[in-house]
Amino acid sequence: MSVNVDTETARPGDDSYVEAAWKLKERIRHDEDVLKQRKGFFTDAYRRSTVYLLLSKEGGDERLMGFAAVRRDGYILFLAVSPEFRGEGVGKRLVGQVAEEHDTITCHARASNENALGFYEHLGFEVARHIDNYYEDGGDAYYLKLGKSSSLTEKLSEFMRG
Repeated sequence: MSVNVDTETARPGDDSYVEAAWKLKERIRHDEDVLKQRKGFFTDAYRRSTVYLLLSKEGGDERLMGFAAVRRDGYILFLAVSPEFRGEGVGKRLVGQVAEEHDTITCHARASNENALGFYEHLGFEVARHIDNYYEDGGDAYYLKLGKSSSLTEKLSEFMRG
């Protein structure tokens, strides 16, 4: 049986897939001790964002592979990839979708989250600054940035060729 990958976009005000995104985020939080936001905060941010989603469809079964919730200014509020789809380019595809709409992409990553930091570094993000006690639980963060106006497209093109 073949697996199809569909791309969906939930525009601000559209809460399609919010429950599936919440469940994925919570599974990652439980297993990896990251993405610790409360449900009200998460749901509100999801509904105010443009959310890019990748879905695996096999027969009648649909699974959320990953999602990126993005503000109008290109700031990624949430980026989550289901563990069983990591290493398959899902995160890169999601960031690529964001790059199609924004000249600059920014986000925060927990300073202790080596997987996320390695992923963002691999895509060409640079650490703009370190922020002490950024998270509610006192955890530190890095503010990351990709692109300087016109160079984002060049960086992603270079990355895709490499």
